[in-house]
Amino acid sequence: MDFLISVIIPAYNVERFIQSAVVSALKQPEVNEVVVVDDGSTDTTLRIIKDMQLTNAKIKIYHHKNYVNKGRSATRNLGIKKASGRYLAFLDADDFYLPNRFSNDKKVFQEDVKCEGVYNAVGFHFYRAINSFEEAKFKISTVSQKIKSEELFDSVICSKYGYLHLNGLTVKKSVFDATGLFNESLMVAEDSDIIFKMALKCCLETGIINEPLALRGVHEANVFTREDLYKKYNSKLYESVITWALENQIPIKKIDVTLKWLWVVRFRENNSLFEDTVYWASLFFKTPKLLFSYLSIKYFPVIRRRKLLFPFLYRKK
Repeated sequence: MDFLISVIIPAYNVERFIQSAVVSALKQPEVNEVVVVDDGSTDTTLRIIKDMQLTNAKIKIYHHKNYVNKGRSATRNLGIKKASGRYLAFLDADDFYLPNRFSNDKKVFQEDVKCEGVYNAVGFHFYRAINSFEEAKFKISTVSQKIKSEELFDSVICSKYGYLHLNGLTVKKSVFDATGLFNESLMVAEDSDIIFKMALKCCLETGIINEPLALRGVHEANVFTREDLYKKYNSKLYESVITWALENQIPIKKIDVTLKWLWVVRFRENNSLFEDTVYWASLFFKTPKLLFSYLSIKYFPVIRRRKLLFPFLYRKK
């Protein structure tokens, strides 16, 4: 089996990090090409990549029309379309792979012909000083045990056994025929969105989970520390998965699980009953399949809140 991997790196104003990211991908013997998509950088990022390309033909450079900035999802999507490898992996431009990133992935794919993706542990590399709170927070992104493919969605949506990160994922390119591309309307959480969809539709297997195979860079400009952005887009993440699931004949029990976590996110925002009623009514009316199902009653705010506040009224006798 030819195990040729295209590594997709979206790049925007990352002159400080891009060389390390590209080099770390080129060092992996399984990597056939490094697809760098410049997202309208205004610093020297593009020049650095072009200089590197002069000495390594594996580096492929693309950009959006007129060199505009379109965000991470659109940039990764362009990389997916341009990639020539049968297998795809992703790497943020301020992160880097560790040695032997793909050696075990190759074994998993060879041993299981049904496998469509392998996920691995991802750690952190600190480019700045951190406090004790951050040191405790930024632990390895991994799962604590091997998870059956059919149980993966229920596990990752509630973080029962931990977290997955895009840098640790290797998938067949054909996976995107089943899931569609990254949701370009999500400014953040687009990685969780695509991972949830893959877990629902594809066969993903556990790889190396006890030690990191890639490291995420922690620095002053990280997006994943922007709590304000995640607060704005968390609901949109679950809405995206629900809409997609309804269009892709995902079992209703899986949609129920997604609605449950959407409800949890909304509840934590401490919205008024009126605000929640308007929100859920709007969601159900936009999705007739939900409106005419038992789920529209189950998650209607008046009923849902009553069950939460007065659970004894709903206990089976």
